[in-house]
Amino acid sequence: MKKLIAVFAASSLLLAGCAPADQAATKVTLVAHDSFAISDESIAEFQDASGFELEIIRAGDAGSLTNRLVLTKDSPIADVVFGIDNTFRGIADENGIIEGELVEVDYADVCFNYDRLWFEKRGIAPPSSWRDLAKPAYNSLTVVTNPLSSSPGLAFLATTVAAFGEQSFEQYWKELRDNGVMVAAGWEEAYFTYFSGSSGNGEHPIVLSYSSSPAAEIREDGKSQTVALLDECLRQTEFVGTLAGAKNPEGAKALVDFLLSESFQNTMPGLMYVYPVNEKAVIPAEWAEFGPAANSTIGEDLSISTHREKWQTKWSAIFD
Repeated sequence: MKKLIAVFAASSLLLAGCAPADQAATKVTLVAHDSFAISDESIAEFQDASGFELEIIRAGDAGSLTNRLVLTKDSPIADVVFGIDNTFRGIADENGIIEGELVEVDYADVCFNYDRLWFEKRGIAPPSSWRDLAKPAYNSLTVVTNPLSSSPGLAFLATTVAAFGEQSFEQYWKELRDNGVMVAAGWEEAYFTYFSGSSGNGEHPIVLSYSSSPAAEIREDGKSQTVALLDECLRQTEFVGTLAGAKNPEGAKALVDFLLSESFQNTMPGLMYVYPVNEKAVIPAEWAEFGPAANSTIGEDLSISTHREKWQTKWSAIFD
C-alpha cells in the first residue's frame, strides 16, 4: 500500500545492528515494494529486541516485487517479503516462493481520487463514480496504472470484471481508451507525476489510488485537496511472510512477528496510509473524515489468481 511522503532515498539500505556484544551480529533481510516505510524508531526497536541487523531491499510495485521473487526463488534475495497482495498472491502460491503461509498485514481500498480544487476552479462537476470516467466530460482527465505490473491497476481491472462481467468489461476499457485515459507504469508514477492533486505539477485531476489517500493531502485550511470515490472499490490486502529457502529463518520469524505487532502497526497509517490488521492499533482521528474505508466494495467473490492472465491478455489487446 502506499506511502505518500517520501522518506527513504536508497533502494537497498543496510541498517546498523544492535546485537548483543557476546553474539556475532546476524542479518535478516526484508524485501518489500517501493512504498514500504518504517521509522528509525521502529528499526531500533526491532534490532534491540531481536539482536538482528535489518537490511531492506526495495523491488518496485507489488507486481514487480512478486515477479522478481519468482525469478529468484532458487536463490532467495531475502528472508521475509512484505507487500504481496491479494491480486498477486496467486502467483506466489503457484510458484511456491513462501515457506508456510502468507499472513495479512494491512489493507486498503482501491478507489479513484479527484483533485477538488481543479474542478472547483473550472466550475466542472467532478465524477460521482468511476463508471463516469468514460464520459466525454472527463476526456483526458484520468490516469490509471498498468494491470500487468501494478497491484492497484490489477485491482481496478478486477473491479471492472466484477461490475460488467467477463463478457462486457472490455467494452468499458475501450471507452476509457477512446476517452483519453493515461496508463502509468505504477502507482507512484501515476500519483506523484501525473496527478494534479498531490504536487500540483500533474495535468490529470483524476487518479487511481486509495480511499485513505486524501488524508495525506490536507492543506493549511484544514481541508483535503482531494476526494475519494468510495463506492464499488476493491479491497486490497497486503501480506507478509517468510521466503522459502530463507537463510535466516529465526530472524525471519522475529521480523514477521514484529511487523504484526501493535507497536509497528500503530505506525502504518501515518507512514504508508494503509489500515493495520492488528485490532489494537490506533487509527488517526482525521481518517474518519478524510481517509475512511470504502462505502461499498466489489469483487470479493472473484478468483483473481485463476483468471488474472486471461483478463490481462484481453486488456493488453485493447491498449497495445
